[in-house]
Amino acid sequence: MATRAPQTDGRRSAAAARRRAREAEILAATRALFDERGLRDAQIEDIARAVGINRAIVYRHFTGKEELFALTLVGYLDEMRLDLEAAAAASTEPKERLAAVVGAFVDYSLEHPAFVDCAQALMRRSGPELLDEISESALYRLGRAISTALATLSGALEDGVASGDFTVTDPTLLANTLYASGLGALQLARVGILVKEAAPGVPTVGEISPQQVREYLVASALALATLEIS
Repeated sequence: MATRAPQTDGRRSAAAARRRAREAEILAATRALFDERGLRDAQIEDIARAVGINRAIVYRHFTGKEELFALTLVGYLDEMRLDLEAAAAASTEPKERLAAVVGAFVDYSLEHPAFVDCAQALMRRSGPELLDEISESALYRLGRAISTALATLSGALEDGVASGDFTVTDPTLLANTLYASGLGALQLARVGILVKEAAPGVPTVGEISPQQVREYLVASALALATLEIS
């Protein structure tokens, strides 16, 4: 005899679908504000207003501002991963491939400065702090987005090691180091100012362009990939 699922299952499914749709709406509004104003000027009140809801509803879907920002970063990372994968697929020569992947990372970051702000803001927090402020499911999604994006970079390094072009003992460590240092260098590209001494004890400033930062990061990645570190 055929059995029929309780009607409450259908209501729960519909409620879950509405919840997912609302969360996607809030994340889309957050991303739009990030791209328009930057991270520092995006407030929960503005996000709620853009969606047409009360700010209290935002907190029904997310544990707080940090979780909302972390999940917005996931969207950036998923986009960037596609650019990195396309860059990696354009060449099979290890050095060209690594240069292309690092260049794609820089290009995406320069095009989306709020991505750099968002990534740096979360990296300033310790693991215990993030666990206090962000749910485990959101942290899992963030970790997955970072790891899958970095997998393209790690893969380029591993292939270079296999071919004998690179001498990297730990591709994962180098990929994470390049990611973190790259975010810092990209902030320098945004400021566009170098600090140096005009004379002993006398500071002055110079200029640096985004293209110079891009070239430096690519050259640094290639140098580190061929450097023996014991």
